Amino acid sequence: MDILVTGGTVFASRFTAEYFAKAGHNVYVLNRGSRPQPEGATPIIADRHDLGDILRHRHFGAVIDVTAYNGQDVEHLLDGLDSFDNYILISSSAVYPETLPQPFRETDKCGENYIWGKYGTDKIAAENVLFRRVPNAYVLRPPYLCGPMNNLHREAFVFECAEQNSEFYLPKRGEMKLQFFDIGDLCRVMEAILQKQPAQHVFNVGNEKAVTIKEWVSLCYKTVGKTPRFEYVAENIPQRSYFPFYAYEYFLDVSAMSSLIGKLTPLEESLRSSYEWFRNNRRSIVRKPLKEYIDKEFRKEKS
Repeated sequence: MDILVTGGTVFASRFTAEYFAKAGHNVYVLNRGSRPQPEGATPIIADRHDLGDILRHRHFGAVIDVTAYNGQDVEHLLDGLDSFDNYILISSSAVYPETLPQPFRETDKCGENYIWGKYGTDKIAAENVLFRRVPNAYVLRPPYLCGPMNNLHREAFVFECAEQNSEFYLPKRGEMKLQFFDIGDLCRVMEAILQKQPAQHVFNVGNEKAVTIKEWVSLCYKTVGKTPRFEYVAENIPQRSYFPFYAYEYFLDVSAMSSLIGKLTPLEESLRSSYEWFRNNRRSIVRKPLKEYIDKEFRKEKS
């Protein structure tokens, strides 16, 4: 199958491109050519907002849109495409208002979430444009993605703390829960959709169980071969200044997804793969000044 993947150079889009290329598909990646290209894929160098005729007279068995963040992103790509059989949009769990009862279900009404703000409402706009123009398209709504090629300063930050054998500063008592999803499992869901063509067109995707942030940090340290020493931080200190996640706990109902694929990648295994990649790609991490804040605001008190 000829598959078009938008992006293809960073984390989710790069992993997706290489996953389907390794599975034997003819993968094309649409990007501006400013970064190294994924292995096994053919680059189409263009801006999705100014495609002209570059995609004309091409047919794709699937378009996997990993890099659409608003309605205009989808409009412009659809305007530039000629023909395709399937369209899969990677959306986000940020489309669910925090006021809804949990777990969030695909049938829940989307709306603004105070944590995610414009990011979430823009994703809603992207979904709306897609379904208006391609009613049989598929939309996936993941929680926090993890696994190899993750260049965000999340598990990478914890790995660094573990390597330095540093104490770890946790919000409150570390009881907040997070739901993760391995990037490889996301690709397996897309593969299953292309093969099975399910009647449902919106899927929450994610691990079936959430973990506390204390459990997650402990697993990250274990991956490095260390055991964390925790320091607990009061809630009056902004959580994102020293910890890589917002003070927001939510959970997705992923029962529909579970009917598509079998056993998911255990979080421990996902973190091992992530650390393996991280050790060889440290410079790829988009860093945040978390350690600098900790050194300035917490460790100075101990000196």
